[in-house]
Amino acid sequence: MKKIIIVLLLFFVAFGQAQDKKWTLLECVNYALENNISIKQSELDIELANITKKDAIGNFLPSANASASQNWNIGLSQDPVTFNAVNSTAKNLSGGIRSSLDIFRGLQNINTLRRAKINQLASQYQLDKMRDDTSMFVANAFLQILANREQLKVLEGQNKVTKENIKNTQELVNAGVLPQGDLLELKATEATQLQQIINAENALFLSKLSLAQLLQIKDYASFDIVDMDYGLVSEDVLTKSAKEIFEKAKEELNDVKIAKTNTEIAEYDVKISKGALLPSLVGSYSFSSNYFTSDLFDSPDFETQITDNKSHNFSISLNIPIFNGFSTKNNVDRSKVSLERAKYQLEQTELDLESTVYQAYNDAKNSKKSYEAALKTEEARRLAFEYAKERYDVGLSNSFDFNQSRTAYENAQSDVVRTKYDYIFRLKILEFYFGLPITELN
Repeated sequence: MKKIIIVLLLFFVAFGQAQDKKWTLLECVNYALENNISIKQSELDIELANITKKDAIGNFLPSANASASQNWNIGLSQDPVTFNAVNSTAKNLSGGIRSSLDIFRGLQNINTLRRAKINQLASQYQLDKMRDDTSMFVANAFLQILANREQLKVLEGQNKVTKENIKNTQELVNAGVLPQGDLLELKATEATQLQQIINAENALFLSKLSLAQLLQIKDYASFDIVDMDYGLVSEDVLTKSAKEIFEKAKEELNDVKIAKTNTEIAEYDVKISKGALLPSLVGSYSFSSNYFTSDLFDSPDFETQITDNKSHNFSISLNIPIFNGFSTKNNVDRSKVSLERAKYQLEQTELDLESTVYQAYNDAKNSKKSYEAALKTEEARRLAFEYAKERYDVGLSNSFDFNQSRTAYENAQSDVVRTKYDYIFRLKILEFYFGLPITELN
């Protein structure tokens, strides 16, 4: 009984800890990489590429097949000794083994193996790209939660100030310093703020839901990320030029690697199709024997017949393609077109990457400026609001001017949150292009 109680206690403690778990960015990314369905499908593509390589290796090996047959003949048949037609009941058991080997096939087997190896590499690059994309999606969703959480804190802080203003204004109204309308205006502002808080709470929940779904976690209600104050990430990547980041991205980014391997695959497809224009040479060997019995005469024993009736056959066959209705030549032409298409795709991929990197670099620079401007604006609005509050508290300012100053300050605070996390995400994108991990925020 005591053991059962201990087990139950451990279960509930573990369950409680699971419910209270708060996820870091690294944990979210790792969990997504382990459970994402698209990634699992890409892993299956690698398995298929490995099987294709085994097929290509198998082309170099000889084939071997065995056969056996048992025949019964009742009635007219040929005597295997006199070769006369006789009526009898005869049985014949025959068997053999045949092996063949490609001696030369226009280098198709070699090129097929090389193509299979490149295809393995392409499948791995495709998996790596899927993992990179998933990591980026997770990081973006994680940052969105942080932004929504900080926005909620800003609104709650603003509402706290408004509540204090309502208390102070109530005292001034009671003292006859301020009119009742100012108090009503503040209460209307509080109602608006409460509505904004509800909307912010909903936005925060939806962003958590989005990340949980991305991670394929079903317990949406208890899912949460680590609650800590995240500062700006390292800005070292901005010390690089856009050209440096682009050159690094060409080496690191899987989109370019995939396009390059696809071009190599297309080149081998051309070589394989051209190989069909060349003669092929196949060598083969076969061995056979048989055992025969009849009711007309006594047949030698099984072992003797198998030994006496055995035969060996060696052959070499040469096939020279002359005309196949243009099919072989058309296959070559098709593979050449595919190669040109792959080359254009590689060129387009590099052009797109260059444009994307330069745009991302420019976006990061502008995001930094926007964030710095938002900080300066917030500080200026804070000082203006404090001055307006001092005047309002002593009855030297009306509620309209005070609300205008407070609204400007609130908007400035929101802009700081928005520009901060936009800047962080822009920096993480640049780091990604530069080959740096995106799983750290501090």
